[in-house]
Amino acid sequence: MSAEIAINTKHYGDRSKNSRGYAEPMNREQVDSLLSEKWIRDMVADIRGGNNKAKDWLPFACPHYARFRNNHRAQADIIPEAFTYITCVDVDDKSKVEEAISKTKSLIADDMSDWQELILRMDYSARKKLHIWLRLPVGKTIAETQSEFCKEIGIPYDESCITPERFIYLTGIDEEIYRSEHWLEPLSEQELEERREAFLMRGLDVDGRVFPSTEIPQRGGEDAPKSQPHCTEKARYIFKACMRECELEPEVLVVEGARHEAVKSILSVGATQLLTKEEFLGALSEMMPQNWQDKNIQTLVDDFYSKYHDPSQKMTQFQRRVLARSLKLNKPEEPVAEDNDEPETPPEMPKKLPKLIQLLLSRTPDIYKPAVAHAVFPALAAHLYKVKFRYIDNVLHEATLMNVLMAGTGAGKDCISQPINYIMADIRKRDAENLERERQWKQEVSSKGANKDKRQRPEGLIIQEVDPDMTNPAFVLRMSEADGHFLYTKMNEIDQFDALRGSGKGGQQFQIMCLAFDPGNRYGQTRVGAQSVTEKVCIRFNWNASTTIAKGQRYFRNVLTDGPISRINFCTIPEREIGAEMPVYGTYDAAFEEELRPYIERLTKAVGEIECPQAFRLARETMEENAEFARLSQSRVFENLSFRGNVIAWLKGCLLYVANGYKWDKTIEDFVRWSLQYDMWCKMQFFAEAIESAEYVEQKTKPGPRNLLELLPDEFTLQDAVNVRRQQGMDAQGCKHMITMWKARGYVSQITDHSYKKVK
Repeated sequence: MSAEIAINTKHYGDRSKNSRGYAEPMNREQVDSLLSEKWIRDMVADIRGGNNKAKDWLPFACPHYARFRNNHRAQADIIPEAFTYITCVDVDDKSKVEEAISKTKSLIADDMSDWQELILRMDYSARKKLHIWLRLPVGKTIAETQSEFCKEIGIPYDESCITPERFIYLTGIDEEIYRSEHWLEPLSEQELEERREAFLMRGLDVDGRVFPSTEIPQRGGEDAPKSQPHCTEKARYIFKACMRECELEPEVLVVEGARHEAVKSILSVGATQLLTKEEFLGALSEMMPQNWQDKNIQTLVDDFYSKYHDPSQKMTQFQRRVLARSLKLNKPEEPVAEDNDEPETPPEMPKKLPKLIQLLLSRTPDIYKPAVAHAVFPALAAHLYKVKFRYIDNVLHEATLMNVLMAGTGAGKDCISQPINYIMADIRKRDAENLERERQWKQEVSSKGANKDKRQRPEGLIIQEVDPDMTNPAFVLRMSEADGHFLYTKMNEIDQFDALRGSGKGGQQFQIMCLAFDPGNRYGQTRVGAQSVTEKVCIRFNWNASTTIAKGQRYFRNVLTDGPISRINFCTIPEREIGAEMPVYGTYDAAFEEELRPYIERLTKAVGEIECPQAFRLARETMEENAEFARLSQSRVFENLSFRGNVIAWLKGCLLYVANGYKWDKTIEDFVRWSLQYDMWCKMQFFAEAIESAEYVEQKTKPGPRNLLELLPDEFTLQDAVNVRRQQGMDAQGCKHMITMWKARGYVSQITDHSYKKVK
């Protein structure tokens, strides 16, 4: 089913709908059927022949909205959730039409252009001028999109063409110059959420318009009635979430004597951090319409926002969770999942993939594709030899990539095996030859007596794929003999890594995980025995491992803040419905092997320091995007994990650039962005809460004591004091004793049984 767009269906000779205030939704098939009508072609011919009045009979489309309330095309009847994220540039200067067509076609053909996928359609207008239909870039408004595109193709920007209810006269299908496969294509729920969230993060409504003004008029003195503020869906959800956190029922907001304390509790648990004052008043006006304007309520709100609204203050876990969910609202009538609902799904994979990834996934069932798309990189990168890339901090990195697939029992974690087998085929062939040389040498040595001269180990024993249960000496020896090549292994279970844990307290396996990612690392062992391995090596060790989610969480529980998690790329497989059909794989055959061969050859032939300016630019952009999200969410865990997550994604982009014959295209950029978002989703989903708890345990004794009285408003309740104690990591048990002591010291005076006032 195609997406819809609002159309005025003024069929020739039907004056009943000859009104510019009417528009009804149509999908792509219906639009094409309408534009194929002969009467439209005849009418366009009349107009071009000089009959200007015929234009008023042409149908028109409203590019910006799929529908209006009651099909009434007016700003007052706009449905924000029906926003199409499409706009139409009207090239009204005939002298600019051919130039605009030529430059637009150049952008369509340019794989490096940000506009390539956003140009949806070009068609001639009735007077042989030009319409260019565009998908809005994420987070860009109608005006910003038109202005930036017009600047890109060098035509004047018409500010009269950006009103939300604006319409464009349609011409016949034979007037079409270009049509993208994405023309009137429905956006996925995930993309709709991302686009809506991008506008909400800018303080705009989900369709990019400024929210209705909530300023309080000053006429008539301070006691004059205040205008009703607009209540957004985001504000409504956050307000109700804060009520649940306070264990308050909606009825308390209309109970005389309880309203004031209820509002204070809602403000205390974080509403001031999650909502602007205007947003809070909008929600308040809806939840308690008869009393929100009361002077004591307004004074309370003013007092809290003047003292406690601090955008730089770190958010609590509750606040971050509520904010994240509030930014993913779909429709006013569609409720957001409550805190105890099933986890959200990871980001959706791009529809267009880099050629190498597309090939590697070509035999993989859809449910496994995201996991395989991440898991193939350690084996691919093992083919690079002494190849380095310079990151945005000017540090040279090799393609050090490690992957853990965490999914439920029976989820199909072996889906990664066949693609990896074909990727590693050439390395395994050479390894087999060297393993045979090593076997023959061992046999020769063991056949000679203790006093006989024995031949030294053969030189050039490069064996890259190693057993996951090797000991530390074997690991160091293999690394030394690899002479700069990557070692690689695939583990069916993450705890196979424990063979490397070493003696004593162990833990060397986690040290190896960390060092394997860090440029220029040094690792090894010193032994006294003549036959013992004594080497210092730079660890180059790429690997894959699989595990269940619970086992993976247990495995890393003691090193949550020590670095392994941030250096590893994580992926997962969604749980299938009970009774779902079994996924069916394609056939891996000689044709697949032959298609893969040139990509592997490009990786093995690469040498030295390789520059990829597009990957460098993208790494800067994604780093700033991560920083912006960290600032908005105030999540220190996200920020810390994102630093190396950005490096991992950048390395994948560099590797794909080399494998693609040193050519960058938009599919690589989109894939790298998605890979980063997916990796961060997995890490936050599987480990964020545990990391946060571990960091709290480590840090809770470090800060000095806080003056709790300063954290309370001038008038406060017992519940306020309890909330402040909890925010500082204290229990509620000692609250009454604390207030009794404050009263005895003259710090506070009692107003009622459960409310108090600071003594100035």
